[in-house]
Order: sequence, then structure tokens, then C-alpha cells
Amino acid sequence: MALKHEQDAPGHRPRQPHRSVQHALRVLEAVAHHATGSTDAELARLTGLPSDQLTGLLRMLRREGYIEQTADGAYVTGETLSRLGSADGNAAALTAKLQRTLDELRDCVGAAVYISRYIDGEVHITQYAAGPEAPAVNEWVDFRVSAHASAVGKSLLGQLDLNGRRDHLSRHRMARLTSRTITNEKVLLSKLATQPATVPVLDIQEYAVGTVCAAVPITAGSAVGCLALSLPVERAHRLHDAAKRLNKSAAPVLLSLTI
Repeated sequence: MALKHEQDAPGHRPRQPHRSVQHALRVLEAVAHHATGSTDAELARLTGLPSDQLTGLLRMLRREGYIEQTADGAYVTGETLSRLGSADGNAAALTAKLQRTLDELRDCVGAAVYISRYIDGEVHITQYAAGPEAPAVNEWVDFRVSAHASAVGKSLLGQLDLNGRRDHLSRHRMARLTSRTITNEKVLLSKLATQPATVPVLDIQEYAVGTVCAAVPITAGSAVGCLALSLPVERAHRLHDAAKRLNKSAAPVLLSLTI
């Protein structure tokens, strides 16, 4: 099992989920190196993390099944870490873990949630969780050709460099899907360039009339991805709060993709 640490680019301030995952990986590495278990005090000394931050990370790691606490209070590696770290059945274990996390996140934010990846130059929704009270967006135009209009697409394009963005737009015409859709390439590129890295990307009826969306990046290594949610427009007043909760809850998803 290898825990993959991501290095920050020089001068780059990491997005909050990435920072949380880096700290979580530090904790997991410390736990994994002590088969008999590590106490809170030992983990604080080994990781150098403040006690309040360490407590929050340990709570999250226990909830997600990455670590377990023994009867005497020591922390040991959990079943989730064993399954994801195993070469046998890793893909199935990851899919199942992500689906459980998405289901919980859907219920937490009260919206349909999606994981999307940018694979071989195209937008792909790889997993999602929806339900009667959290309906999925109606994909009336293929997401692969509507990146300019959707929160998912704009989040993924925003993680590419300028040449990557231009290459994508050269292959997919910026069609007007609603009256709010941006169809001017210069305007879109300017918005992508000025989008703050820590602020969710929004889609206010740009992709589909009657739907609002938000997306936050969950890049793991060189793989570009995002976590997104959608709401019916009559619940648009909830979008900003839901997007904030989505951003705060992105760490467990990113951690699963990173291990």
C-alpha cells in the first residue's frame, strides 16, 4: 500500500480540500507505521499537527473507515484503507467507497451530487448520487460538448492551462443552450482565468433552464476532476450554502482518489 503525497507548486496556495487531504495522509502514514497502534499524543508528535486540527482529522478518518480505535484508545488502520490499498479488487473497492460517500453527501447537502473527470480531453461524469428529493440534472445536451455552459465543465477547464482550454474549445463549439450561456471564447477564458481557486464554480441556468449547479475541484495527482451538485431553480436560494458545504465535504472524496 502506498500513500501518495502531492507536492504544492511553487508559490501556489493549495485549495482547502487538498490541504486537508495532505494532513490526513500524514496522519494515515503515521498510523500505518505503527501496527500496534498510536495514541493521540504520539500522532500529534509524529505529524506536528495542532491538537484541534488532529482531532477533526481523526474523527473524519474514523467516520470514513480509514482508521479504527482500539479498546485502549490507540489508533490502527481500518478496513477502508486495507481495501483501497490492496492491489486485488482496488477499482471495485474505490467505486463502492465513492458511492457510499456520494450517497451520504447527497443527503447532507440535500442535492444531487456528481464526480466528474477530464479524461483524454473529454468531460465524463463518472459517478453520481440522486434521489426523489435530490433529482439529477436532465442531460439534455451531452456534457462532453457543453463544458462552456456547465459548472462541471467550467471547473474542469479551469484546472487546465490556457492551451488545454483553447484545445478543448476548438473541438467543441460554444453553442447557446440558454439565454445565460456564455458563447464568446474570450469572455469565457477571462472568467476561467480570474476564478478564485477556493471559490466554487456556479452555473445559474447556463446549461439548462430550471437548474442551478456548483462545482469544486478534486484534482488528484495529474488527474483533473471535480465534485458538483445540482438543484432545481426553485431551490436556488440554497445554492451558495450548499456549495460551501460541498467544498468542506470534498476532502473524503479526494482522499479516496489519492490513496
